[in-house]
Amino acid sequence: MIPVLVLAFKDLKLIYRDKFGLFWLLVFPLLMALFFGSIFSGMGGSGGRSAMPVAIVDQDQTDFSKAFVDHLDSSTAVRVLRPGADSARLLVRKGKAVAFLIVKPGFGSWQRMFSGDTATTLITGMDPSRQAESGYLRGLIMEAWFAQLQGLFGNASNRRALISKTLESIESRDTPSDQARALKNFLGPLDTFLAQSDTGVLKSQSAGTGGLTKGPRIAREEIFREQAGPRSSWEITFPQAILWALIGCSAAFAITVVNERTRGTLMRLRLAPITRGHILAGKGAACFLTAVLVCLFLITFAKLIFGVRTPDVLSLALAIVCTAVCFTGLMMFISVMGKTEQAVAGAGWAILLVFSMTGGGMVPLMIMPKWMVTISHFSPVKWGIYSLEGAIWRGFSAGEMLLPLAVLTGIGLVAFTLGVMIFRKTD
Repeated sequence: MIPVLVLAFKDLKLIYRDKFGLFWLLVFPLLMALFFGSIFSGMGGSGGRSAMPVAIVDQDQTDFSKAFVDHLDSSTAVRVLRPGADSARLLVRKGKAVAFLIVKPGFGSWQRMFSGDTATTLITGMDPSRQAESGYLRGLIMEAWFAQLQGLFGNASNRRALISKTLESIESRDTPSDQARALKNFLGPLDTFLAQSDTGVLKSQSAGTGGLTKGPRIAREEIFREQAGPRSSWEITFPQAILWALIGCSAAFAITVVNERTRGTLMRLRLAPITRGHILAGKGAACFLTAVLVCLFLITFAKLIFGVRTPDVLSLALAIVCTAVCFTGLMMFISVMGKTEQAVAGAGWAILLVFSMTGGGMVPLMIMPKWMVTISHFSPVKWGIYSLEGAIWRGFSAGEMLLPLAVLTGIGLVAFTLGVMIFRKTD
């Protein structure tokens, strides 16, 4: 074990002395994260905002309530979703709807409209991060309400039928005598007037009852949104930056293996009282430790400077370790793809850049088209980013983390084994 650690320390010291190499390991990935993070952070403006998704539950199921919901749905400012009551609240908590609106039974009751009943007929809940739009939504609700009233009272026969039904309901309901007398004194002459005239009714009616002009009684319900998805653009770009750092780490250590061959260092190490296994294990340990340290540096920087979350430290640690194992294995495999530094560097960067382009190193996984997501399954970069995102903002459970961690570990072990086998044959 001691020879392995000594050899690993030797490689770490060589990497530390290579200032230009350190740039590609630490500074370049950081610049990538800052550059793309700044771009993505500017994409959340209000310009060109699409229609607000609003989950509406119609529990009244009257012609009036259905027309009310349809009116909202016809608005270009609202995109109506029609789930169940519990599902409507869940959509808002998950951030998939801006608000929910529950139309209570009795909303379209003409008896309630004429009597001025103040019972709650609408319940709304707003995404707390979209409170600026709550007033706008309330305005749309009121506009839809009065639009339906205009349609309801715009026809003389409809108005007289409503008045007739209201007079009949006064007799069948337990209406206080004073209120019943007042309604009869108002609606009786109004019915006579409507028989002779078809103008000025809505204004007179509203002034007499006071219930219609106030609109429906709306109760607000507090909603606490569950944190889902990245909280900032930095939580998207720093996992990408970490993978870029690991790509640089693999390429750098793969070239050092060739350097030791061409410069005769490997021959001198073989003459020392150590085995070939010690040499390869030391190289792998140095690459692994460098990868882990670079990941910790970038994660710490992201957390302290940009507030990137690390809610599940254990999952994050496992993601870092397994990703480091993967790219350590790739380092060993790439190191035997040529006999010169130029050949290994060219082959290594060609392979790693293809992995990066198809695995989300340049285009975030969350905005990839479906065909590109399918291709990304073959890239270790995808699984590295996926595991880091799972620990940072995707909220993966232990079972969900198992797949990317297993894939990364498997790729690393297979690649390292193949590299060692080829190394032994060519040594």
